This record gives sequence, C-alpha cells and structure tokens, in this order.
Amino acid sequence: MTVQILTVDDSPSMRKLISVALTAQGFAVAEAVDGADGLAKARTQRFDLVISDQNMPNMDGITFVSHLKQLPAYRSTPVLMLSSDSSDDLKARARAAGAIGWMIKPFDQAKLISAVARLVQL
Repeated sequence: MTVQILTVDDSPSMRKLISVALTAQGFAVAEAVDGADGLAKARTQRFDLVISDQNMPNMDGITFVSHLKQLPAYRSTPVLMLSSDSSDDLKARARAAGAIGWMIKPFDQAKLISAVARLVQL
C-alpha cells in the first residue's frame, strides 16, 4: 500500500520540491495551497502523514494543525512542520497544536526523506 502524504505550502515551487523528492521515493503526494485548502483535502481523503509550512495566507500552519488534530481520523497522524522560521516559541506552539517535528527551509532532501520514512515507520 502506498503511503499518502499531504503537503501544505503557499509556495508552488516549495510544494513541487517536496513532491518531487517524495514521489521519487514511492510516496503518493497531494498538495494544498494553504491551511484551509489542506483541511478541505484532509476531510475528503485519508493521509498517512502531513507536511505543513507555518507562514501561509488564509490559515497558518499552527492553526491548520490544531484544526486537523480535531478531526478523529487525524488524531494520531504525524505532522511535520517545514518552515523558514525556527523560533523556539513557534516550535513549542506547533508541538502543542499536535506537530511531531520541525524542519527548516531550505530543507536537505535526504533529511526530509529520512524524517518522512521514520514518521511513517517504513
């Protein structure tokens, strides 16, 4: 069974970089343009892992994660934050909302793939 991953980022180039890196490893990747779009997609399809940016229009990453974790199907789904912001306060708020990890952009492709593999327990 193919691992389904949702990536949520307002940057088309960042979504593409993530998608190319992960699909090359055999993961199925769906893309959302912001937190609101991500929630809409999560309500219609089940994902095994969610990767979200923090700074986005309409709904930021932490708000998105807190809403996502309220959905019964996503209470135990791992969420990885991928952001250019690395403040300890934001990381703490993301953990409190339900994120399990935080990676800094620009990301190292090998580290992203390694983190994703660990989170989906391959």
